Amino acid sequence: MRPPKPLIVLMTDFGLQDHYVGVMKGVIAGISPFAGIIDLTHGITPQNILQGSLQLGLSAPYFPDGTIFVAVVDPGVGTKRKAIALVTEKQIFIAPDNGLLSSVMSMQRVDNCYIITNPSCMLTVQSTTFHGRDVFAPAAAHLANGITPATLGNTVNPEHCIRIPLPENRTPDGELSWQGVILYADVYGNLITSFTDDQLEKKGKKAVGVFLKNGDFVPLRRTYGEVAEGEPLIYGGSSGFLEIAVRNDNASLTLGLKPGDNIELRVQSQNTQT
Repeated sequence: MRPPKPLIVLMTDFGLQDHYVGVMKGVIAGISPFAGIIDLTHGITPQNILQGSLQLGLSAPYFPDGTIFVAVVDPGVGTKRKAIALVTEKQIFIAPDNGLLSSVMSMQRVDNCYIITNPSCMLTVQSTTFHGRDVFAPAAAHLANGITPATLGNTVNPEHCIRIPLPENRTPDGELSWQGVILYADVYGNLITSFTDDQLEKKGKKAVGVFLKNGDFVPLRRTYGEVAEGEPLIYGGSSGFLEIAVRNDNASLTLGLKPGDNIELRVQSQNTQT
């Protein structure tokens, strides 16, 4: 049986208008020409570690065991922050140690973690601003060629890796509501919230919608087609989070909402009118 082709998945906040992503792929191809490369996304909002962490953690389960992820959202590039390779029960994640792997660490069993320090696994000349090219991409390519993760450098206790707190939804005692926030906006302007599907019901009641920071109410619906064009709705998104959208429009611009804004998920009896 032919062994599986090594797979490297890239996620960055680099965008596609510059040469950065292409150069990373060139470095990988030069070291591991037979590795497959998939772009998860290069559209993470610049320096938004939380958004990158969430998208990486939610996406990883859809890739095969043995996949090597390279995640670069790195406001601390060139500082003393570590470059790490996190080995989970299924996959390997190469990233700066800045909290970008927080969701992965909460969703998968972590087996080992290594600090990338071996010069033979990096480019000879390294800049202070492009470790995606000089450190992370080469390390991934060498792993695709079959080196063990331990070859990258010394082991580190995963518990010592930086984790960023994921937003927690609060529900005041005796109140039929959840207090949450906007996490980020996707390319369509749909707003991904901190609310999850399991919060649609509370104390035998069902969610009916959200109140925005200006007091406006947005109803809970199943699909875009259940509201008129230009009308807002909140619905269960494909990632398991509730999302706010405006049918055929940009919810972020139309509603004036941005990441970090507070919202309230209201639950009440189904027969109560909103």
